[in-house]
Amino acid sequence: MENWRRNQVAVTAASFVGFTGFTMVMPFLARYVQELGVTDVGDVALWSGLTLGVTPAVSALCAPLWGRIGDRFGNKLLLMRALASSVLVMAFMANAGKPWHLFVLRAVQGLVAGYGPLTISMAAMSAPADQMARAIGTVQTAQRIGPAVGPVIGGVLAAAVGLRSAFLVSAAVYAGALLMVAAMYTEPSIGARTPGESGRVSFGTVLAFENFVLLMAVIFGLQVVDRSFGPVLLLHVTELGYSEREAAVLVGVLFSVLAVCAALGNQLAAALLARATTRAVIVGSLLVAASTLAAFALAQGVWVMSLTIGAFGAAIGTALTTAFTAAGSVVPREAHGVGFGFLSSASLIGSAISPVLSGLVASRSIKVVFLSGAALLLMIVVMVGRLMAERAPAIESAPSVDEA
Repeated sequence: MENWRRNQVAVTAASFVGFTGFTMVMPFLARYVQELGVTDVGDVALWSGLTLGVTPAVSALCAPLWGRIGDRFGNKLLLMRALASSVLVMAFMANAGKPWHLFVLRAVQGLVAGYGPLTISMAAMSAPADQMARAIGTVQTAQRIGPAVGPVIGGVLAAAVGLRSAFLVSAAVYAGALLMVAAMYTEPSIGARTPGESGRVSFGTVLAFENFVLLMAVIFGLQVVDRSFGPVLLLHVTELGYSEREAAVLVGVLFSVLAVCAALGNQLAAALLARATTRAVIVGSLLVAASTLAAFALAQGVWVMSLTIGAFGAAIGTALTTAFTAAGSVVPREAHGVGFGFLSSASLIGSAISPVLSGLVASRSIKVVFLSGAALLLMIVVMVGRLMAERAPAIESAPSVDEA
């Protein structure tokens, strides 16, 4: 475990740089589609939605399979492959001539990429048992902060050098992340296996681990609620009576508060897991998330909305890191790739269907989007409280770094 801290820096930096590179250009995809000759607003929205959605959809299907390959040949090779593919995809997107070119490139990226889930798996596998929650939380924090920085940089680049050149800069950013991983990350040793242990864990065996399927459902539900804000928040604020300009500024502030507080929640999970069981941390954080989300739905003032969405973000971040840590703790190291592949599939599917569900509910009532999210969180609380096997505090009984 001597190299685990350097590995942590490598995967955290790769996550931050990769997510920054992605969000430098993707928020402006609709404008790029227009530059490629699509003029109808409906067609622009359709091509943009399909292009953005195809990658997580394909990645969700492929994640467990790539995880199996990672368990056999090492995750570093897979991460380098994913980052290299992102370099090529961004470079080709800079030279796209038709909207369908973008769709095909993003579909190919879904088949071979998936660096975000890989970095979480690699952080969990490299870290000593008593540092797993902190390692996962740190990577998730980087994945939260990167998207807060990327659009600002991308907006400046798009205005200064144009969108095509911004895609090339994004490719260069991915190349930087690739070099970091190649130079800094050392594949950890799984360790000696006990006699009679084959070293191969089937998909069915992984799903049979204690609480694993339940935690997949928790992660799926959390992503459905967390990602429901995107399509409706601007509409919600406008419906409250704010002017178009005021609403745009306020929504930017609220999304920033949500991201920063969720990152703080990712870090808070490790401290809570040192003092309470995983079930208690998940249930407690989800009760806070449900109550603050319901309060947000009823709030109208700027400060009340900011405080409630911040508390919601911190609680969701805590619950998400705790769920990943709890699942990682029951999966043997030789099966981490497959295990985290399934967890990533649950996360990606939740992220993919959330905007669709949010839009359908918002067509009836925008406020109900948030209230139904609070109701879903309470359902998860009941499910966890009744079905999750009790586990001791995840950190305090684990071996120290030196002992590991």
